[in-house]
Parts: sequence; C-alpha cells; structure tokens
Amino acid sequence: MSSVELLAPRVATGPVAASSPQVVVPRRPGVLTRGGRAVRTTAWRVLKPSLAIGLFLLLWELAPRLGLVDKVFLPPFSVVAGAFGGLAASGELWNHASASLSRALTGFAIAIVIAIPLGVAIAWYRPVAEFVNPILELLRNTAALALLPVFVLVLGIGETSKVALVIYASTFPILLNTISGVRTVDPLLVKSALSLGLTPIRLFQKVILPAAVPTIFTGVRMAAASSILVLIAAEMVGAKAGLGYLITASQYNFQIPKMYAGIVAISLLGLVFNGIIVLAERRLSRWRVSPI
Repeated sequence: MSSVELLAPRVATGPVAASSPQVVVPRRPGVLTRGGRAVRTTAWRVLKPSLAIGLFLLLWELAPRLGLVDKVFLPPFSVVAGAFGGLAASGELWNHASASLSRALTGFAIAIVIAIPLGVAIAWYRPVAEFVNPILELLRNTAALALLPVFVLVLGIGETSKVALVIYASTFPILLNTISGVRTVDPLLVKSALSLGLTPIRLFQKVILPAAVPTIFTGVRMAAASSILVLIAAEMVGAKAGLGYLITASQYNFQIPKMYAGIVAISLLGLVFNGIIVLAERRLSRWRVSPI
C-alpha cells in the first residue's frame, strides 16, 4: 500500500454508506444572538416613545387626583379624554378641526409653491440674491403674530387674512432652508455633471434638487409647525370656527375639559402633519445611504 493510500480518507460505499448517519451542521449561536438583539432593539425603539407618553399621561391623571394641582384648572386626563370623545361623537370636533386644517393646508401649499422656486433662484443667481436680500432680511425678522393686526385691517377678519398669515409664517423657514440647501451642494457634483454635458434644467433636476432635498424638508417641517401655531393664534382673535376658536370659547365659558380637548386635538393634528411630511421626505430621499 502506498503512502498516498494511507493518507487518503476512506469513503464507505455500498450498503454501509447508505446506512451511515448524516452529518448535522450545528447553527452558529452568533447568528441567533444577533437576530435576538435586533428584535430587542426594534422593540425598544417602538416602546420607548410610548413609554414616555404613557408616563406623561399617568402623571397628568394622578397630579389632580392627589391634590398636587387644582383639578378645576387641570382636570385629570380621563376627564379630558371623555370631553374629547364627546366632542368627537357630536361632530363638533371635526367641524373645528376641518376648518383649521383647510386654512393651514391652503396657506402651507401656497408657501411651498412660492418659497422653493424663489429660494433656488436666490441661491443660484447672484443678481436675484442682491436684489431680494434686503427686503428678506427686513421681513424675516418681523414676527408673524406682530403683523396679525395689519393682516386683519388690510384683508378683513375673514378667511383671507388667516390664510395670508399662514403663508407669511410658512414661507421663510422653507425659503431660508432652500437657499442653504442649494448653496451647500458639493461643488464636485456640479462640476462632474457639467463635464458630462448636462443642461441647466437637467442639472437642477438630477443634481441640485436631490442634494438639497434633506435641507429643504427641514424647512418644510418647521413651516408646518409654524402654520398650525400661527393659525391657532389667529383663530383665537377672530373666527367663528376652528380649534383656536374652540379653545377660546371653552375658556370664556369655563368649560375647561373642552379647552384641553382642543389642545390635545391640536397636538394630534401636528403629529399627523409631521408624519406625512416625514414619509414624503423618505420617498424623495431614497438615494441617501442610511446609517448602519
């Protein structure tokens, strides 16, 4: 027998090979550990915000009942939830919320249509920036609520003044973030696109706007919050419907649970508004590499 035959492993053949047990490869424990860790991390990410909100609502419920605050001016959360359910069942809450939502969405949409093209023009064309910057610096440092009497005097106490105030408050966050987003695009990307022969329109479509989308959406989210807050303040001054009107009327009639129910409705409306914008941002920013 040669040395090669001595070193080579013997392979069983025939019926012995058929009856030999199969080799079972054990699973690596590291894979299971990583999988379980990922599940726990995901569950904690979902649970953590819910836990914080739950603790806040528990504190709200217990503080008036334990006498830490006067329950007349801060009712327990269960009482406010009951008032919220009553307003929702009667349809009154939807009437006020739809009135506020229509005003906010109208002004917010007009602000987007105005602010994004104007911001791109200011950031990309120096003559436009030199011409528009002085008036922008003057207006952006003037608070929107300070101009509320002016809007009411000029445009009246109806819907026009409220929508115009929302447009004013929403325009500047979008405009300034659009300018910043366009101006901070990587110059190497622009030079590479120009070297490939892209036209100015294609350059904006394929390079400038996609690179500026995250910064622009930061301004959009800020504008969404501003539109709701400014509108609520305007509705408190002069309106016959809206969440701001609901809060003010409840305060005057000393219906404190209804007042807090209106405040909760504003918070929920803002959360939904912000969630829709975040989903739109993710859809338009699929090219971004998510962090590991």
